[in-house]
Amino acid sequence: MPITAANPVISELQDRIRRLEGGAARKGEVLSFGIAEIDAKLPGGGLACGALHEVAGGGADAVHGAAAALFVAGIVARTKGDVLWCLTRPDLFAPALAQAGLHHDRVIYVEADREEDVLTNFEEGLRFGGLGAVVAELVRLPMTASRRLQLAAEASGTIGIALRRWRRPTEAADFGQPTAATTRWRISVLPSEPLPVPGIGRARWLAELIRARAREAAEFEIGACDATGRISLSPHARDGQDQARGSRNFA
Repeated sequence: MPITAANPVISELQDRIRRLEGGAARKGEVLSFGIAEIDAKLPGGGLACGALHEVAGGGADAVHGAAAALFVAGIVARTKGDVLWCLTRPDLFAPALAQAGLHHDRVIYVEADREEDVLTNFEEGLRFGGLGAVVAELVRLPMTASRRLQLAAEASGTIGIALRRWRRPTEAADFGQPTAATTRWRISVLPSEPLPVPGIGRARWLAELIRARAREAAEFEIGACDATGRISLSPHARDGQDQARGSRNFA
């Protein structure tokens, strides 16, 4: 059997090698926000690529998690490659994700009936090693499962994000349980930026960094993701009062 690039076996092996090389290259890398005040609060100056991260909605956004989903979309939009998004509820609005920089031609949606299957797909996607990022919408994230996900992310160098979505407010208490996630965020909606004329300004969020390894908790008032997935620090949040609040510890 001739060994040529057209041979499907050889092509598959070459694809595997490229995925492994890509994963090895991403190990130890970070995805920075490009905002000094935020990156300084994160180990390595950004979100670790080969790691598990958690994001949930806060306040009125705790159940539907729209702002949290857009925050996540902006993060994974700045990665390279396809994005695997695992879910049980097919209610994502693709045009809104595109406005946060994550266009539909980069997203592979995997819908499952059970959350156990979402966890399985999440782990398999992280172990695959050929994706830019893997996102999974989860109600619960047990410690054992989170450890498996963290190890899978470390092995492949792929960033994994658990988007916590609850069906009722009482379930949000599970977010207080410990997990193996490298960082944990809570995103709440704030009044939009004021405009000099009547109208609706850029959406604003309160981003709470509840946990970061070897770092203090912090919170930031930010402008929502733009069309490239970038957030901005609200201008008035740069004064001394807000910066003092930005490094306080959470219970």
